[in-house]
Amino acid sequence: MTDRRDGAAGREANERRAELTGKTTGKTTGKTRDAGWELGVRTTVPAPLPAVWAYLTGEGLLLWLGNIAALPTEKGAQFRTADGVNGVVRSYTEHVRVRISWQPDDWPHDTTLQVSVKEAATGTTIGIHHENLADREERRMMLGHWKNVTAALAAHFSA
Repeated sequence: MTDRRDGAAGREANERRAELTGKTTGKTTGKTRDAGWELGVRTTVPAPLPAVWAYLTGEGLLLWLGNIAALPTEKGAQFRTADGVNGVVRSYTEHVRVRISWQPDDWPHDTTLQVSVKEAATGTTIGIHHENLADREERRMMLGHWKNVTAALAAHFSA
């Protein structure tokens, strides 16, 4: 029996069922060969891409990155938020994506976080991809966090 629900909920239900029955497909939701545990969330907001990018890299930083005056744009630049997240800019492409290392003070490892934007028929799609997570539990925790972030972004642009 396969759960036909869309997205992560269906895959996670299938994975739990496989664990209980001992039948596996050889695939683990959220685990890749190269990037370890990862996740991705997206939302489309009714706003033009330049306005979304300006928000994400300006006052909206607080929503997704934390309390920081500005995100550096130079590759290799280090940053630290007042909330205790340390990172390094890995790439920054204006109006396309920012890719950073992301490590809260209480984590023994860094991860890679990417925030991207893309024009959509009804506005702009914001994508968040987080990889190199330690394990399934860390992935589950961060999936909830990033879903809350995308909901807050959607609410901001729908207001």
